Amino acid sequence: MDIKKLLPKVKNNILLKDFTTFKIGGRVKYFFVAESNEDILKAVVAARKLKLPFFILGAGSNILVSDKGYKGLVIKVENQDFKITKSKITAGAGLSLGQLLNFAVGYGLSGIEWLAGIPGTVGGAVYGNAGGFGKSMENAVEKIEIFDSKSLKLKTYNLKDCRLSYRESIFKKNKNLIILSAVLKLKKSSKSKIKKQIKKYLDYRREYQPLNFPSAGSVFKNPPGFSAGDLIEKCGLKGKRVRDIKISERHANFIVNLGNGRAKDVKKLINLVKTKIKNKFKINLEEEVQYLGF
Repeated sequence: MDIKKLLPKVKNNILLKDFTTFKIGGRVKYFFVAESNEDILKAVVAARKLKLPFFILGAGSNILVSDKGYKGLVIKVENQDFKITKSKITAGAGLSLGQLLNFAVGYGLSGIEWLAGIPGTVGGAVYGNAGGFGKSMENAVEKIEIFDSKSLKLKTYNLKDCRLSYRESIFKKNKNLIILSAVLKLKKSSKSKIKKQIKKYLDYRREYQPLNFPSAGSVFKNPPGFSAGDLIEKCGLKGKRVRDIKISERHANFIVNLGNGRAKDVKKLINLVKTKIKNKFKINLEEEVQYLGF
């Protein structure tokens, strides 16, 4: 069966680097923009019928796509609907974190100011239990609406069901569970106070993170009791470069693309870092960044 019959708006042979914050990645066989929950379900069902591997893509942050691309279907989630009820926000998985924060400010809702400057989506943030400044999504999530691509059923998960821990969730372990929307429980506060806190976080990111080059954000998880960035710096790896890929001098847990970076060079640096840290500190660094097409 032709995929075009099931998904008339599907595109072929799209360059994935244009859809990642790293600006790295080869071509994908099929690319579909899902603007609603219905679109997401339709695309997943199509992939199942055609026995086609599929990948759910949000804002493309925190991901490294192979130079060879991906021989399946990428479903770019752009369901951006939202609803505010008292101090709760119900947001589509495709809503950007910037938009989410703007809505929260507009309604005087506090609790997610730390999201300021993170280039992701609601779905991606829940998937990886995004965090910063000592807080994470588990502090705000009340429940999640999901689609189980195995049973083809819609389900509602409460916070406990999501199994959110440091940069982990049940969604990372069970890829068949696809996040459609999230209900976030916030608290009322003054707009000026919220804006002041957001500015503080943004100023910090501008000062200490390499925002002037494409990257995937923090590459490694912080081992218990340690900062990955500090460990990398202590190994003398700040500024280490492989062609157009470099470990940032501003923050050692960021690997940046200086222009025409390739995934294979990012992998070389990642492997080098892991080897050096293991040899020097007897610590196994674990990637925060996700891989596609490797």
